[in-house]
Amino acid sequence: SVRLMGRWPRRGGAGVDVPRLLARATTLMSRFLASTRIFRSRAAAHSPSPNNSNMKFSTVAVALSTLSSTQGFSPVAPNRGRSMAQRGVVNVEPSSTELNLFGSKRLFNSPAKVDGDITEKEVKALFELWNQALATGDSRIVASRYTKSPVLLPTVSDVPRTDFASVKDYFDSFLLKQPQGKIIESHVNIGEGWASDVGIYEFTMGATGDKVKGRYSYNYVKEDGIWKIQHHHSSVMPEEIAMGKPITDDEVRGLFSLWNNALATLDPKQVANRYAKTGVLLPTVSDTPRADYGAIEDYFVNFLKLKPQGEILESYVTVGHNWCQDVGIYEFAMGATGKKVKGRYSFIYVYEDGEWKIQHHHSSIMPEGIVTAEPITEKEVRGLFNLWNDALATLDPKKVADRYSKEGVLLPTVSDIPRTDYPGIEDYFTNFLKLKPQGEIESGNIIVGTNWAQDAGIYEFTMGATGAKVKGRYTFVYVFEDGEWKISQHH
Repeated sequence: SVRLMGRWPRRGGAGVDVPRLLARATTLMSRFLASTRIFRSRAAAHSPSPNNSNMKFSTVAVALSTLSSTQGFSPVAPNRGRSMAQRGVVNVEPSSTELNLFGSKRLFNSPAKVDGDITEKEVKALFELWNQALATGDSRIVASRYTKSPVLLPTVSDVPRTDFASVKDYFDSFLLKQPQGKIIESHVNIGEGWASDVGIYEFTMGATGDKVKGRYSYNYVKEDGIWKIQHHHSSVMPEEIAMGKPITDDEVRGLFSLWNNALATLDPKQVANRYAKTGVLLPTVSDTPRADYGAIEDYFVNFLKLKPQGEILESYVTVGHNWCQDVGIYEFAMGATGKKVKGRYSFIYVYEDGEWKIQHHHSSIMPEGIVTAEPITEKEVRGLFNLWNDALATLDPKKVADRYSKEGVLLPTVSDIPRTDYPGIEDYFTNFLKLKPQGEIESGNIIVGTNWAQDAGIYEFTMGATGAKVKGRYTFVYVFEDGEWKISQHH
């Protein structure tokens, strides 16, 4: 203090008169030291060996207490009631750091500014704090930005959210879209202990790339020293609802890719999420219509085991008012089997909760590829035995094996080994044909089904190589394959 000259500058042009301050301090210290001497003399009379170091510490402590309580050091300027620490905060221009909005220790629930009203710039910064909470993907952090008794009227839910649990529940779903917002137009009002920010914002959905514009109202209040959202109202742009959500033909076709990408995850929930709340699925390989989330998910539990990936071969698009349609022909490659399946499709999409969803999906196999019943009479079924018998007469095991279907099974008369493929069947007849067998049906019963037939009874073989006759029981099951009747099972 001795080194200070003149007046000590302070905020607002006022200052401290240093010489006067020092004179006042000297007077107070003199009075204090005099009282201290009286105290020591009295203490000495009661204590033969006083602790001088303790006494010195006590003296200094009392002195400091006296000096800190006196008005002698109060500046000759307004704001006499504020401490130097408080004045230090006010001396700098308020910022987001001063608000502790983005402090490293408590990023999302830091205290508000120590003193002074919030500024318009700081009110707008509160949106960024909420937006950063969205970026964490944690609904608990987002919900913590709201007061203990909030009111959230969300964009894509009819249900008001009025407590932590319900706010969190809303963001459990909304955060799956990976939203990030930016304010396009903002209007701020500031009152005593509250502030509002209303305007227009736009969200980019990281999960889909969609952009969604909406109107917002935030009302902020200070709760436990923290600026929080007491009321949040968000709504879609009304003119967009009235005029319809614009979408191009190519964008409609692109919606199939979102569904196809969901198939690639092999997660039935991800696929079911592509359908609207009241979506209806008429699936390719199930007779049961699927009219709710659980039923749609159930269908894809089995279908995804085939690891399907689709490709549109032919597409016809229609765009309406907040709906669109894509119908045509697609083909699936089944990763689990390598097979390719072609089908007809109809997708009807609706704009729901800020994105396009499948309202109706009808899938069917190509009708010309559906196997129809191949007509055959009982006489013709009996004649199929003759084709097999004629193949025996060639003594060529390959010709006999050719009479069996691709997945034919032979349980032969004189071998314990089932023959379930072409080489196995051919191998059996390599030895059997050395007997030069020729057969004749003695009795049999015939059944005709849809693209299959059965002939079961008793036959007898004459072995040309030995002249022996062998009688046995038989069962032939025939299927229509590659344009002709083949033996699917022979016992």
